[in-house]
Amino acid sequence: MNLIERAKRILLQPKSEWLVIEGESTSVAGLYKEYIVPLAAIAPVAGLIGMSMVGVMGYRVPLVSGIGHALTSYVLTLVGVFIIALIIDALAPSFGGQKNQMQALKVAAYASTPSWLAGVVMILPMLGIIALLAALYGLYLLYLGLPVLMKAPQEKAVGYTVVVVVAAIVVMMVVGAISGMFIAAPVMPMHEFVPPAP
Repeated sequence: MNLIERAKRILLQPKSEWLVIEGESTSVAGLYKEYIVPLAAIAPVAGLIGMSMVGVMGYRVPLVSGIGHALTSYVLTLVGVFIIALIIDALAPSFGGQKNQMQALKVAAYASTPSWLAGVVMILPMLGIIALLAALYGLYLLYLGLPVLMKAPQEKAVGYTVVVVVAAIVVMMVVGAISGMFIAAPVMPMHEFVPPAP
C-alpha cells in the first residue's frame, strides 16, 4: 500500500476506495506501521512547531513542555485509534453489522485521514478551524465506510455513525485532557517584556 496514493484516493474517491480497502488483507502491525504511525505524527509535530516556535499572539509554550505534550498526544492518538476500532467492532451487531476487529481498525484509521493531514495547519494555530472542517469530512468517510467494512445495512449507517462519533469525541476529549497536562503556561518572549514602572 502506498501511503500517499491511499490518502489521496480515500479523500477524493472514498466510495470506490472503501470497496478496495474492504478486500485488502493486512495486519494490525502493518496498518499501524504503513499508515497510522506516519499520519498520526503530523499534528503533534506541527503543534510543537506552532506552540513552541511560532507561538500564538506573541506567547510560546516552553520547548520541553511542548515536546512532552507532542509525545503524549501522539502516543494517545495511536491508542485512541485502536480504542475507537474496538468501539466500532463492539457496536456492529447493534446496527445489523458483523464484528471484525481488523475491518473496524481500517475504518477508524482511514476515516481519520482528513484530520491527520489537516493537522499540518497547527504550525499556525490560528488556522485550527481548517482542522475542524477536515474532521467533519472524516465523519462523512466514516459514514461511507461503516456499511462497507462492517456490513451494516445502509439504512442503519447514520445511527451507527452518530454513536461511533459520540464515543470518539469522548475518547479524544480524554486524550486532549491527558496530553494537556503536559503543557506549561505559555511564556512571553523576553524582548517583549516591559518591566512595570517604579
